[in-house]
Amino acid sequence: MALHKAEVEEIALLARLQLSDEEIERFTRQLASILEHMDALRALDTSGVEPTTHAVPMAAPLRADLVGESLPAERALAAAPARVGDLFEVPKFVGGS
Repeated sequence: MALHKAEVEEIALLARLQLSDEEIERFTRQLASILEHMDALRALDTSGVEPTTHAVPMAAPLRADLVGESLPAERALAAAPARVGDLFEVPKFVGGS
């Protein structure tokens, strides 16, 4: 699949990435290669292949979701770098006042 420089520039704009001309050229080649590989995979007949979540069989037994004994707040907060009463204190990372 052919990928054009303008398409990579549009993708970078949508992703809010500021790319140099060298990066745009490199990413154009790399993304074109990825898309070509995806086309090759898409061409494969997988109609007889059963969908899987892992390449090898895995057992993922589920346990009952039961309420258990809670960790006491004092023990949970014992190694906390900062706390307010019985709560972890964390730096503010969302804008606003």
